[in-house]
Parts: sequence; structure tokens; C-alpha cells
Amino acid sequence: MGEWFLLLAAACVAGALNAVAGGGSFLTLPALVFTGVPPVIANATGTVALLPGYLAGAWGFREDVQSPPGLTFKRVVGLSLLGGAAGALLLLVTPDAMFRRVVPWLLLAATAMFAFGPWLRQWAAGTAHSHAPSHFKAGLGMLAVAIYGGYFNGGLGIVLLALFGLLGQTRLAAMNGMKNLVSALLTAIAVVVYAAGGLVAWPQALGMMAAATLGGYGGARLARHIPAPWLRAGIVVTGLVMSALFFWQQ
Repeated sequence: MGEWFLLLAAACVAGALNAVAGGGSFLTLPALVFTGVPPVIANATGTVALLPGYLAGAWGFREDVQSPPGLTFKRVVGLSLLGGAAGALLLLVTPDAMFRRVVPWLLLAATAMFAFGPWLRQWAAGTAHSHAPSHFKAGLGMLAVAIYGGYFNGGLGIVLLALFGLLGQTRLAAMNGMKNLVSALLTAIAVVVYAAGGLVAWPQALGMMAAATLGGYGGARLARHIPAPWLRAGIVVTGLVMSALFFWQQ
């Protein structure tokens, strides 16, 4: 009973965080691992649990979706699906022992990307104006980020926003629209691969999915009353604590 309370609470708060600022995977992955789920299955199951939030976000930004310079809409969709599937297949063949060693570094990197996200996006946008990437480089960057998202979802939104800024996209609503669409696409195809490969703990995934959806709605309402710097600081601290716990367990 205590384990289920931890999982549902983590998913609820993760859904709220994703609705407000991102960082939900900093809670779902550790909660699943701490309740005895093997790391690779925990990563896949946590991603499944947060999928409805990505789909809802993509629908909410449907009117703002605009592909970045250097990439057509069809190319973004194709690369998102291809990269998401490739990343999921890579997770499928990663042994639990190896993934356990990699997880703290991935969490730490995702936390750093989240912490420095605003500066990273500004740097990317500034670089784009002076060094516009070629179509090949734009496609390569899109594919690399999609593979990362299919393998490990943490910090995906920040990486995508930075990529779009680097490609020369400047309108924030359009960037957020593409971020949500790409996240939904690559996560959806990754979930299909996870399920086919037997990586999903379905009882936990379905329960956490419902809790994350509830938390997402509540988080969106609560966001109006919490200063953004407090939220960002709280997510960064959570990521650092979770990274430290995984390092300590090794």
C-alpha cells in the first residue's frame, strides 16, 4: 500500500510539474526504481505514465505549431518518429546494470539543462542569427534529440527549445507548439516499442497515468499562484537530490 501511495503521489506531482515547467521524470523514474521496478522498465513505465500530458500539450498548442527554419513539417514528424523508435530500441537492448550506472548521469545532465535552460535558449537563439544551420545539420540535430527523447525523456523539453532556437525559430508560442508536438510523437512511438518489447509494468503505468493527468490539471490551476522562480528552483533541487540518491546507491 505504501509503495502505491508513493507511485501515485510521484505521478500526480510529476503531472503538475510538467504542466507548469517540466521536470516530471525527475520524480516518476526514482519512485518506480525505489519501489523495486528494474531501472530500464522504470524508465519506460514512467514515460508511458506521462504520455497523456504530452498529448494534451500538443493539442493545446495545435494552433501555434510551426516548423523551424531548415525543417519542413513532414520532416519534423518523420524524424521525431524515427528518432523516438531508435531511442526506444536502444533502451530495449540496454542491460539493467548498465542503465543503473548511466541513470544518475542522465538525471544530473537533465537537471543542469533545466537549470540553465533560459540561458541555453538565449545562447541558441543568438547563435542562430549569425550561423544559420544547413538543412542537413538541422535534420541531424532533430534526429539526435528525438533519439535522446526515446531513450531517456528527462529534460527533453529544454533540449527541444534550445534546438529550435539554434535553428532560428524566435516566436516562443511556435517553439512551444513544436516542442509539445515532437514530445508527443516521439514518446508515443517509443511507448509502442516499449510495450512490444515487454518493458512496461502496466499496473503501475495505468495507475500513474491517471494520477499524472489529475496532477496536470491541478498544476495548471495552481501555477497562477506560485512564482516561476520558486517552481524552477524546486525542480532543480529535486533533480539534484534524485541524482545524488542514485549515485549513492551505486
